[in-house]
Amino acid sequence: MRISRILAGGRSTPRALPNFDSTTIFVRAAARYLRGEDFPALGMFHPKLSGLAPVLNLNHLPRTVRTSMYTWGGTNEGVPPDFLGDVDVERFREWVVDQYPERGYPAVMVGSSNGAAVHLAALLGIPWLPQTFLIPVRRSMGPDEIREDIRWGEACAEPFLEENPDASLHQMHDPNQDRLMVRKLGYFRTKVRTLGEAYEEFLETVLEPGGTIVSLECGYDWPAVDVGERHSFQLGGLGGLDPEEYYEGSDRVASFLAEQGATTRRWNAPEPDGRVPEAEWGFDQHLRDDVARIADDRGYDLRRLSFDDPRDLSPFVADRYRERYRERNRSTERLFAQSFALVEPWWTIRTGSIPYWTAFNTRPDARSLEAYLEGAEPYDEIRANLFSHGVESAGLASVERWREVLDHARDRRGFVGVDTNAFPYDLESQFRYHSDIPRTIDARHSHPPPMPFERFDELAGDVADEYSVRWETR
Repeated sequence: MRISRILAGGRSTPRALPNFDSTTIFVRAAARYLRGEDFPALGMFHPKLSGLAPVLNLNHLPRTVRTSMYTWGGTNEGVPPDFLGDVDVERFREWVVDQYPERGYPAVMVGSSNGAAVHLAALLGIPWLPQTFLIPVRRSMGPDEIREDIRWGEACAEPFLEENPDASLHQMHDPNQDRLMVRKLGYFRTKVRTLGEAYEEFLETVLEPGGTIVSLECGYDWPAVDVGERHSFQLGGLGGLDPEEYYEGSDRVASFLAEQGATTRRWNAPEPDGRVPEAEWGFDQHLRDDVARIADDRGYDLRRLSFDDPRDLSPFVADRYRERYRERNRSTERLFAQSFALVEPWWTIRTGSIPYWTAFNTRPDARSLEAYLEGAEPYDEIRANLFSHGVESAGLASVERWREVLDHARDRRGFVGVDTNAFPYDLESQFRYHSDIPRTIDARHSHPPPMPFERFDELAGDVADEYSVRWETR
């Protein structure tokens, strides 16, 4: 039996909704905080099995074995193409709302996937309902066979689109960062254009009278090929390469492909037809209209929290934590940067840390965090984890580069749960990102009550202009 199968905690999501995706992980992290629980092992593995990782010495396995585990671990959650006609995204929405405690909330966030939004939901004590879901589809294909992937997707997508008329399909193929996974999986990311019955019923059940829906809208877009009605193909994704480098090539792309032993030095892809909301992080504005409809029908207030880049929300959220801690006479001198899916809101607040989400582990992410630190009131202590994706992708920020960023601390600095000798092949980081927090950070604080939403609403309106975010009242 493969080690990846030994560690798997069993399916707890509807079929076709993978445990490993950022959306699924973010929902679990936000919901567990609202239930008063910490968040071990990304919610993908049984907590009792998490302790097996050090015993198994995963990072001591040969690199080829570890990279195979990345590939096959994801493949185990893929569905065959002939199952796509049976996928109903309403089942995904039902799973989301089932994660949250059913009690009254002053507000609910709906919209873009974003790790900083998980920490904002924890700060305010409110749920977050995602627009975007990943459907991994099994197929075998070379990572650089771009046109072949487009033709494959066009041939098998129609049953899904017919079954889900309120969803758009953003087929995604990233031969740089997802190089290990796209060999065996097609990435079908879908964005719902309506709230659907499950989200509507949840809002009606838990939103307090006169409560607020916060529409979370990331305007990040990407060049894409128009495949058909509600179906686009996106080459690449947010990370270390610019969008144009995927379609037009560059020295960085050529060097990366040479290092990977590829027979080509640039990807052969059709010219994009235009730009669409980025598959993983972008917001499909059709949902905004449906949110407004529900707000009008039910008498809810409506706010729009919008930004142009997924990373833009992080400084705004970090500083709201700093204000909240200061109001409660707590230290505001410890920052904890958390990479991609390695979010842990329960232990962040338990250790009195201020969260800062980095979208990934790339040079642009390191620059974004560095820019924040250069403009913020200095921190005495800065800690960070790093998401390992099993490939030395173009644009990856080295451990040394991340150390340069951490050097902005006036006193203590370092990584949490990172095997710096194994990065970016650090399989054990998916467990140690959580277990190493209490070992690394010795401060302990009680969990405070949520920041009153009225207070946040007032603050956000006053300070949004100081950030690359917009807080708008309809």
